[in-house]
Amino acid sequence: MTKTTDSKHRFRTYPILTKEFIPDGPYQLWVSDITYPEEVGGLIHHSDRGIQYCSTQYVSALQERGIQISMTENGDPLENAIAERVNGILKEEWLNSMTYSGIKDARAKVSEVVTLYNTKRKHSSIAMLTPDQAHLKTGGLARCWRSYYKKEANRKDAYV
Repeated sequence: MTKTTDSKHRFRTYPILTKEFIPDGPYQLWVSDITYPEEVGGLIHHSDRGIQYCSTQYVSALQERGIQISMTENGDPLENAIAERVNGILKEEWLNSMTYSGIKDARAKVSEVVTLYNTKRKHSSIAMLTPDQAHLKTGGLARCWRSYYKKEANRKDAYV
């Protein structure tokens, strides 16, 4: 597995804003992570502390759009679990079995896979909706996931 996060850099990092945050509608939280296939209002952009997310250009692009910046605190993948999980699904179910004839082909295939993921793949953590369906739904979704941060009463399997 290729290591893609360099957290020891000279750029400013930001505090984690997502510990107890549960979005109840669209455009409230963005999560991000970079993976490599073998090869706006109150919006929060949450990422790990990788150099790519702390670079002057990236931070400026977010700030110019009024996007709040949130980053993991400890380098623990659980602090960015949503993005890590999405990338894992994309790689396991599609990207790792594909071959690429160059960067242009790789970009086209990744775009196609992301579209499939968002429009066709249903998720148990969002009430068997596709991400696009969940995004358009108003109000909250029934909680179908475990919280890493909050100890939930009467749940023996909850993360603490």
